[in-house]
Amino acid sequence: MKIQTEVLLVDLMNRTKQLIEEAEILKGKKEEQLNCKPHAESWSALECLEHLNLYGRFYLPEIDKCIRGGKGKHEPVFKSGWLGNYFANSMLPKEKLNKMKTFKNMNPLNSQLDKRVIDEFLDQQKELLRLLEESRKISLNKTRTAISISKLIKLKLGDTFRFVIYHNQRHMVQARRIEN
Repeated sequence: MKIQTEVLLVDLMNRTKQLIEEAEILKGKKEEQLNCKPHAESWSALECLEHLNLYGRFYLPEIDKCIRGGKGKHEPVFKSGWLGNYFANSMLPKEKLNKMKTFKNMNPLNSQLDKRVIDEFLDQQKELLRLLEESRKISLNKTRTAISISKLIKLKLGDTFRFVIYHNQRHMVQARRIEN
């Protein structure tokens, strides 16, 4: 995938702002409703957001560190790597969400959660907006980040942003479906 860097950043910022709006709506719901599950082995809306918070606790500091040590100057075009593009596209929400296994350390099933989960998610989204803004100063192609499953695998920063934000969208769709 090849895209104008500014077009990509604006798209990712808009997606993140939409996630903030949707989380604010969830915040207005009752906790009992947000903790309700379709069945015992599925997640509640709060568990969906806690799953995203768990990933955010890894990716936001990783992205921040990589931006501060950013490589290269800002380029007008971002060219996705094959692995990063695959990971990002696999996270995009679809009409019928395909089930995916999550790693045990990222699985919030049966956690005792309250609305502070939403507050953390909102804080993380605001931090993501700041990081997207900061990334305008560096190369999204040459700056690389580790991924949560292996520090040995590095993705281009642009692909990492895509993966994280698409993953956030995917689970927000799931949370809304459960909550409704």
